[in-house]
Amino acid sequence: MKLTLVLSSVICAISVSASGIYNVRDFGAKGDGVTLDSPAINAAIEAAVADGGGQVMLPAGTYLSGSIRLKSNIDLHLSAGCTILAAPDSLRAYDESESFGGFPEYQDGGHTYFHNSLIWAEGQTNVSITGHGMIDGKGLTRRDTERAGNVQGGSIGTGDKAIALKQCRRVTLRDFTVYRGGHFAVIMTGCDLSTLENLTIDTNRDGIDIDCCKYMTVSNCRINTPHDDALVLKSSYALKRPVLCEHIAVTNCNITGYKCGTLLDGTYVPEEVNWVCGRFKLGTESNGGYRNISLSNSTFMYSSGLAFEEVDQGIMENIVVSNISMSHVHHYPIYITTGSRNRGPAEVKRKSSARDIQISNVVADDCDSLCSIIVTGLPDKPIRNVWLDNIRLHFNGGGARELVNKEYREQADNYPEPKFAGWTPAYGLYARHVSGLHANNLTFAYSRPDYRPAVVLDDVTDSSISNVDAPVEPGVDKVVMFRCGDVRISDN
Repeated sequence: MKLTLVLSSVICAISVSASGIYNVRDFGAKGDGVTLDSPAINAAIEAAVADGGGQVMLPAGTYLSGSIRLKSNIDLHLSAGCTILAAPDSLRAYDESESFGGFPEYQDGGHTYFHNSLIWAEGQTNVSITGHGMIDGKGLTRRDTERAGNVQGGSIGTGDKAIALKQCRRVTLRDFTVYRGGHFAVIMTGCDLSTLENLTIDTNRDGIDIDCCKYMTVSNCRINTPHDDALVLKSSYALKRPVLCEHIAVTNCNITGYKCGTLLDGTYVPEEVNWVCGRFKLGTESNGGYRNISLSNSTFMYSSGLAFEEVDQGIMENIVVSNISMSHVHHYPIYITTGSRNRGPAEVKRKSSARDIQISNVVADDCDSLCSIIVTGLPDKPIRNVWLDNIRLHFNGGGARELVNKEYREQADNYPEPKFAGWTPAYGLYARHVSGLHANNLTFAYSRPDYRPAVVLDDVTDSSISNVDAPVEPGVDKVVMFRCGDVRISDN
């Protein structure tokens, strides 16, 4: 009995700092979904920082919250049964967006301002958000009208993004769920040495935006975005200079476009969209560009497919995609393009470029017949060295015969979305302004007659097309070429 009392006294005497765990309830958080708990959460973070760091733990409960300021050496741990609930505008609980003082016109507002977010950090090291709890962005806005001073449509104090991290190092995001995450569920800008693992995101705008980052892995994530991009890499001017997004590896992810909330509740209701849903994307902000990017072993359901867009005078090179399965593909399965939107300083004179892109082992069914695979460069700056291998696509069909002679829209300074260019001249593969296109083992099919060729090449040189298994209607050629040079066609 005495031993028990002594041990109890010793345990009670252990300070919060000695244990390294800072329970937000010890700092006044109620977790009742009514009391504004972000002041208590921030107080726990500051106490941990004063002690050199530690884990700030939110036990089960619902924590109504405005801006939470994540700091170096802090693990914000969301216990199972915990929900951080984004506060409404009326509570004025979000920090004002910072003064950018640079070039806000070169990227969307969501990529420019960070402090008006539910959870944010800037210039911090060794930060993490972990645990099997949830972030519910109910009070966040979906709009992308951010301005300095946090004024959005006349409302001051609006929360914009669920998680916003800028110029942080050694970041870990693991195991938690984000529901309706605002403009971006997660945005990371200028961060390096980071890990995103086992996240579940079911949201009404972008899922994960990775901007001007390097040395990052994203794995085992489920991302549902019925009205915007699921997992998107960008290279904006948000750091006031062009910065490459590079050395990024993405693997074992599920990307979907179900109605928001139905991934989480298990009903999986397909959403009707007319813009974009799901998809893995590079762009459109692309001032620096993309280098050494890998996507592998991932699935897409009721979503758009792969979009690689370099349109702001940057580079796009050493991109590898492999082992991808898609069903119910919205608009296009694979899209690779360069353009000359050139949203950046006028004195920059270089042209956007792309080279060394390899895509292999892709299977897709129920593909929208609006677009084939698209690979389009600039007239005086072709895309170079693209390998497409072992790709099997089943389209809905229905294309008209006269589309083969369509003057497909040049990218130029247009927004690079195939929807605005309309039907492609081919139903399987359309390539223009490309040098070194090597397509092998392509299998195309359609559910109803399509009177376009399977492959159309326009201004394509030094290329090879082999082993294309694709039906064509009577009187329609399988492969049609315009203005091409040294293109080798073979069927084995």
